[in-house]
This record gives sequence, C-alpha cells and structure tokens, in this order.
Amino acid sequence: MTPTDKAIAQLPNHLRAYVVKQNYDQYTPRDHAVWRHILTRLQKRLKESAHPDYIEGLARTGISTNRIPSLDEMNLCLADIGWTAVAVRGFIPPSVFTELQSRKVLAIAEDIRDHRHIGYTPAPDIIHESAGHSPILINQKYADYVQRCGSLGCKAIPSKEDFSVFEAIRSLSIVKENPNSTEHQVVEAEKRLAVASASHRYISENTKASRLYWWTAEYGLVGSLDNPKLLGAGLLSSTEEAEHALTSNVKKIPLSLDCIDTVYDITTMQPQLFVARDFDHLFEVLAEFEKSLSFTRGGIYGLAEAKRAQTVVHLALDEERFLSGKIIDYTQTPTGTLVRLEGPSLLEEDSTEYQFNKKPALFFWHHAPLETKSFLNLELGQYFFQGRLENGFLHNVKTDHPALQTIAQQDEIAFISSETLNSIGGGPFSPTLWEELVPIRNSFIYGDDELVVREAKIRDLDPQLGRIYNDLNQMILDGTVDRNKLDTLAKDASHFPSEWLLHSQINDYLSSLEIV
Repeated sequence: MTPTDKAIAQLPNHLRAYVVKQNYDQYTPRDHAVWRHILTRLQKRLKESAHPDYIEGLARTGISTNRIPSLDEMNLCLADIGWTAVAVRGFIPPSVFTELQSRKVLAIAEDIRDHRHIGYTPAPDIIHESAGHSPILINQKYADYVQRCGSLGCKAIPSKEDFSVFEAIRSLSIVKENPNSTEHQVVEAEKRLAVASASHRYISENTKASRLYWWTAEYGLVGSLDNPKLLGAGLLSSTEEAEHALTSNVKKIPLSLDCIDTVYDITTMQPQLFVARDFDHLFEVLAEFEKSLSFTRGGIYGLAEAKRAQTVVHLALDEERFLSGKIIDYTQTPTGTLVRLEGPSLLEEDSTEYQFNKKPALFFWHHAPLETKSFLNLELGQYFFQGRLENGFLHNVKTDHPALQTIAQQDEIAFISSETLNSIGGGPFSPTLWEELVPIRNSFIYGDDELVVREAKIRDLDPQLGRIYNDLNQMILDGTVDRNKLDTLAKDASHFPSEWLLHSQINDYLSSLEIV
C-alpha cells in the first residue's frame, strides 16, 4: 500500500467519496513546464518576501522545482510533521475541505492550471494546494492554526444560499480553465455566480468562517504593516499575486475579526490584504470568532441561526446525545422551547445507538424535568399541545397551534426532549452515518466536469510540441543540459512561434549557461 493509499484508507467513507487517485501519467510535458516556470520564479521572488519558513518548507514537504510532485513523495515527507495529503477534483464542498483540514489532511486539487493562466487562476490546482499550502505547515504553530480553522469551519452553520454560491463558483472556475470555453459560456457562468450571490438573505456563519480563512491562510500577510511577509497560499502560489501584494496599490489592514465583513472575489487579485502581527495574533482572532458561533453559544441563539439557515445542523443535547436535522420553526414557552424539524432526523446516543426517522420530528428543550411517561401535555403560551407518548413517538396529537397543525396530522411523530442545549453546529453530527441513511448524489462524486477540462487540455497539445517539451524536461531532470541540445530544441521550437512558455524555458537555460 502506497503512502497515499494509507492516507485515503484512514478517511471515513463520506470523505473518501470526494478523493481521487493522482494519475501522474496524465500530466503532459507542458504541465511540468508550467510547474517549473512558476516554481522557479516563485522561489527567486519569495526568498525575501515570504515568511522565512516557506523556502525550507518546500524541500521538507517533498516539493521539487523541476517537476510536479507526486502525492506519495509528499506524504513520505508530510508524515514527519503529522500531516497527509490526498487528491481531489478541483473545488470540493467547504464542509469536506474543512473536515479534511481538521483531520490534518491537505486536499490537493489534482489538476494543474493551463499555460495561458500561468500568472493566476481562480481554479484550485496542484500548484496552489501543494506549493502554496504545505510549506509553512513545517511551523507547528501555523499548522495548528490551519487545523483549528478546519475544526471551526466544520461547525459553522451554512445557509442554503451558500451551496448555490459554491456551485456557481465551481462552475465559473471550470469554464475559465477550459481551453475550449467560449466567451458566451464564461459570461453565462459569471451571470450565474452574480445571481447566486445576490440571493443571499444574510451572511452565514459558514461564509464568515470562509472569509476569515481567506484573509489569513489563503491571502494573509504576517509581520509589520510597513514590511509584511507573504503567508497565504494564494500569494505563495501565484507570481502575479506575490508581486502585486506588496505594492502600494494594495491596502494593508491590521488583522481583526472585522475581516469577516470583507467580501472577496476569487476571479481577480485582491485590492486589500490583512496583516497578522504574528501567529499568536491569528489564534487571538480565531478564538474571538469561535465565541460568536452557534456551536459555542447554543440555546435560542443557535436555534435562530439554524432556522434561518434552512440547512441540516446538529444539536448537542448532552455529552452523549446528538440530534441532526433541519430546523423549520420553534416556539418558546414559560416551560421550554418546542422545536420542529423537517424529516429526516437522526438521534445518536452513546456513540453506538441511533434512531433514524424520515418524517418530521419534534424536540422539546425544557427548563425543568419533564414528568411524563405516557401522556404529554404542553402549554405553548396561549396554545395547547397534547399527545400519547410511546417508545419515543407521539400518537394522537391534538393542538390548536397554527404552526403545528400539519405535523399533528402525522400518525406518529418522533419526540426528543432534553434539559440542555449547549451547542448547535453545522451539518449532521456523524456525516458518514447520515449519508448512509440519506444518500447524496452530487456532481462532485458522480460528475466529470474537471475530467472533461483535463482531457481538453491534453488534446490541445500538439504531439510534436509535446515531444519538444518532453525532451527539454528530460534533459533538465537528467542534469544533461548543454548548449548544443538547447540550440536543437530552439530550432524545433521555432515551428511554434506562439508557444511562449517553451521559448521562455529554453531561453532561461541558455541564459544560465552564459552566466556560468
């Protein structure tokens, strides 16, 4: 079993479904030239401008300048710092990305950017994920911060609109990276994103968590305002972003929790960046953010957040009982709060037993012990609610509460009660169990959009041009670069005058020979 296979085997099924095998042979000779072109320039540019751990971290995490890294090589190195890496298809759902990080697993987009987007691409690629994210993980404090971001990101409650925006962003990134996309397709994808973004009713906890991560781990700076260093993976994996970030054209703002109120655009370079004083500063802001989450606050605050989100959440009833489902409404009374959940719902107890119910359910968060064994009689303000209770289900329900009329018509209603409600987090408590019971078919697991783009880029490479790239790559890897071979390749490359990357690579090595 390879190091990467071992990393995949340790993942639960619901995460493993989003992982793909790295098909190393799919990378074209031009892909390796793209990698080398970017990494060579980044290393030169970032020696002075990046956080000091960056250059050392490249070597310690299995990243070479001359060729695209294999995940097996990376995993052998990452094991020394307690992390692993797996390949994924481009953009993956935020809940999957953050849970992987919480498990100290880097999700690395398998593909690499097109040579026409060498300076910057909105699509995740292996340059951004491996050369951007992994090097500074050698700093234990920063690695802990990234893992903690993942843990909190899992628990932040997303809104239903968040999923629409995510789908639109993913679609736009795929269209922009596809060499065969038309201008009309790009415009339509941009319109879809604009419509999805405009549909937001409010800024969700999940969006705020994403913004905090974006302005720190993706596009953060660290140090003084006058002389900050590049920290975020987006800055460390883009030659254009790395150069642009430290110019006077980019506003530098001291990092604070206010960054969660600042929107970002993945399709363009950033007009402002936030500067953390040091890594301790990152944790200070993260701790402040954690206090604001429903996962920390629970109670009525969490119920209100979950209700307006209209997505699946999990309620921590006590240390051993967790209820997952979508909250539709709740009614506060002097004796407690009655919460209505849309089916399905899942109650887990003692980590071994569970009760799954496809129909709507009721949860009663009561302020005093609920003294009932067979008959429930609740006063809901000016309304009443009654029913026969048997084995966790209500029967023969009678109520005059307008919002409960529909659910009262059910033959039986799952009924759960608790005196405590200390935490409400995003997503089901046990995602693997939930997805076994509520199968989710989506484009990430069953779609092939990224594969279509990859195949289009392979077909786009002229075989003769590919041979020239391959000869150059092999010469570099073998350490047999000499002027005669380069002159021969330059002559062959002259038949492809528009292939700027190839000409640039050959000229780079010719220049290096002249310097020597």
